[in-house]
Parts: sequence; structure tokens; C-alpha cells
Amino acid sequence: MFAVCKLSRFMDKPTRQHLLAAKKILRYLKGTQKYGILYKRQEEGDCLFGYTDSDYAGDLDDRKSTSGYTFFLAGGAISWSSKKQPVVTLSTTEAEFVAASFCAAQCVWLKRIVAQMGWLDCVKGTTRIMCDNSSAIKLSKNPVMHGRSKHIDVRFHFLRELARNGTIELEHCGTEEQVAYIMTKPLKLEAFQLLRSRLGMVNGAELGFEG
Repeated sequence: MFAVCKLSRFMDKPTRQHLLAAKKILRYLKGTQKYGILYKRQEEGDCLFGYTDSDYAGDLDDRKSTSGYTFFLAGGAISWSSKKQPVVTLSTTEAEFVAASFCAAQCVWLKRIVAQMGWLDCVKGTTRIMCDNSSAIKLSKNPVMHGRSKHIDVRFHFLRELARNGTIELEHCGTEEQVAYIMTKPLKLEAFQLLRSRLGMVNGAELGFEG
């Protein structure tokens, strides 16, 4: 997902280098045609939860950061995104806060959809969103505007409102546990394969699935 997001930024003026990158993505897709997300039968206590992450100033052209999130239900990822942020952030805390705001907005939409499907038990109460930045978590809970947040666009403080009314709650997770990491940064093969498996991706051929 991150590779596609990165490559799509050059669609207006692609070069040979971008064509080669696109071919690599297509080769990866061809080699993983048997892969898919394995969902499990709903069990008691199975609730919607998500991960949010951001790099910092990763785009060398305009210094904007990339937001990423992943939501899970029934043992696999049901929603994910990798997208460049619309604003230039001034710190890693701000970049993570903006990413969490986009993630929270998606969470509200998902809770409505899942509820309409009849899975009310999966979305009632507070939805946990895992974040590996402690400062961003504190910022989401602190109603006082201070030096780190006074310049952040008002629309991103939507996250605070959701945290205050109990719709979502940001919880800290270690960087090694951050599944959304795969949405925001290029990774080495071992790390990529590990996080891919944590998304619920499995090789269908090894499980005897045809298709």
C-alpha cells in the first residue's frame, strides 16, 4: 500500500524510474495472487480496533508526512489507508496527531457500517486505536491549547472531541507492535513479511484454497 501511495504522487509527470517502480509492484502482485486476508468466525469479545502511524516529513519535495491506519475485525484487516497529509507538520507529535485524526474519522464511519450490518456488540463502547507516540496520545486527552498544538488546524482537534466523549481511545503500543508501520515507510523484507502476516494475510495455496 505504501509503495502505491508513493508512486501515485508522480502520476502527472512519470519518468522511467517511476515506470520501473510500477513494474516492481506488478511483479509483487503477480507473485502473491494466492494471498488473501483470512477472517475468523466472530467470537465473544471480538471488537473493532485499529492502529495509526505516521512518518515525519518523508516527502523530500514538500516535506509533508504520510499517514497510515489499519482497522481489524474478525481476525483480519477490514480497512486500511496510506496517504500523504494535506499540511506540513512541525514535529513528529503533530504528524502523529494529524494521522490519528484521520484514523478517528474513519473509525466513526466504520462503527456505523458495522452496526448497520448487525454486529452491534463489536462496536459498542469505546474503540481502541493503537499509537506509538506518547506525546500525541497526551495531546488527544489534554484540552488545554499550548505551544505544541495552538497552530494545528482546528479540524484536526476533532480527535479530542471523540476521545472526550468516549468514541475512541488512543492507547500506546511499542514501535515493534505498530502494524500501521507498513503503511507509512519502506521496510526490509523480513519486517514487511512480518507486518503483512499481522494484517491477516495468508497464502491460500498453503491452506488448500483454490482461486
